[in-house]
Amino acid sequence: MKSQNRKILWTTIVSAMAATVILVTLVLPAEYGLDPLGTGEMLGVLGLSRPLPTAISNEEESFKSDTIRFELSSFQSVEYKYRLEQGASLVFSWASTGEVLYDLHAEPDGAERGFAESFDQGRSTGANGTYTAPFPGIHGWFWENRGSSTVVVDLITSGFYSQATEFRDGDQSDYTPREARVTVRP
Repeated sequence: MKSQNRKILWTTIVSAMAATVILVTLVLPAEYGLDPLGTGEMLGVLGLSRPLPTAISNEEESFKSDTIRFELSSFQSVEYKYRLEQGASLVFSWASTGEVLYDLHAEPDGAERGFAESFDQGRSTGANGTYTAPFPGIHGWFWENRGSSTVVVDLITSGFYSQATEFRDGDQSDYTPREARVTVRP
């Protein structure tokens, strides 16, 4: 009977040691990102349980849609921006009847007056894309007609913004974009 008890005790000790080795070398690195021995990284299991980036982002702001047209005479400019929270996005498409100088930029909340961070700039007759706000603030475009004839710029956006602001000739006008509507068909 003593021999059998020793076998059980010995098997229990060996099993506990094996479980501890597996815990420290595999489970902690893979499931919890804890890698005290560096074996998780070496074996390629470090952080396996990290959540994958999600393709869906729920927003607190309601979904809005905005369409606007600007007429710019020679060397006239306009700036049009949306109030976005960090991580909020908007889908955009703008087109002009002639080449314009443009700058997609943003002013973070609390920034010094006149500070803006640019994300895309150049000369073009249009652009399409998705913009995701890296910080809360106002985000949008500056367009300037550097040509000799009048240019029309059409902007279409949809996204999670609360307000739109137009800056032109030293004036500022605020707008509340309409909520996007869903049409139900029988």
